[in-house]
Amino acid sequence: MRIAVAGGTGWAGCLVVDAVRAAGHEPVILARSTGVDLIRSSGLDEALTGVPVVIDVSNVSTINRKKSENFFGTATGNLLTAGQRVGVRHHVALSVVGVDRVNWGYYAGKRRQERLVLDGAVPATVLRSTQFYELAAQMLASIPGPITVVPQMLIQPIAAHEVAHRLVALALADPAGRAPDIAGPQQLLMPDMARRLLRARGSHRVVLPVRLPRATGRAMAGDGLLPTGPGPRGKQTFDQWLASPAAQKAVACTGGPRSPALRTEAGRRPP
Repeated sequence: MRIAVAGGTGWAGCLVVDAVRAAGHEPVILARSTGVDLIRSSGLDEALTGVPVVIDVSNVSTINRKKSENFFGTATGNLLTAGQRVGVRHHVALSVVGVDRVNWGYYAGKRRQERLVLDGAVPATVLRSTQFYELAAQMLASIPGPITVVPQMLIQPIAAHEVAHRLVALALADPAGRAPDIAGPQQLLMPDMARRLLRARGSHRVVLPVRLPRATGRAMAGDGLLPTGPGPRGKQTFDQWLASPAAQKAVACTGGPRSPALRTEAGRRPP
């Protein structure tokens, strides 16, 4: 089967492409480098013709509410419209655990994406995942220097490759609407993850934990990003991930987008 992967050249998308191949199927990568522009809708019909399943892991690196809503609203709308036009039978989208409980600009876009997918004409599945282990590496890469500012976040992180394989398994099954949330095997604090990653690299950089402002910061430091019900759980622990080749690569296959999570709602780095 041919399976389209929107955002398939991104740092998470390439793992989904690998998972599609590992399952014995042919990935069709939807990205500007392959002649497809999700925002302008150029090349979509040609790329999706004869493709029964789409997995959307396209992304934008922003915490600005308007930019996030515009990106996910436009890209998702174009994917769904083209998919309906050419006969796509199953649309799978990746979202984030806690988007309905944490009032953060980026999550507003993910909420819009979920509504479009679940209310659309193409049968669909939405998988919410907790943060990937790779987020710690992205945060360290986003601010060079001897001191790294890391937000106070209580999360239940998971290895990105486990989420990629779950997305492919869902894509090969019947459309399920909201699938059970996927999360990692243990709860961790993001500053502790950053420190452990630095130690594993032999670095002496200092990690400075900072709580983001207002209700958003309280929710992130509390239980706002944790799964609230049963669902699949990853097997690889953070320590196991640290010893794996994925940690050596730090930020996935293509270098990945730098995380916007170290900036405040106003777009400034925390003091």
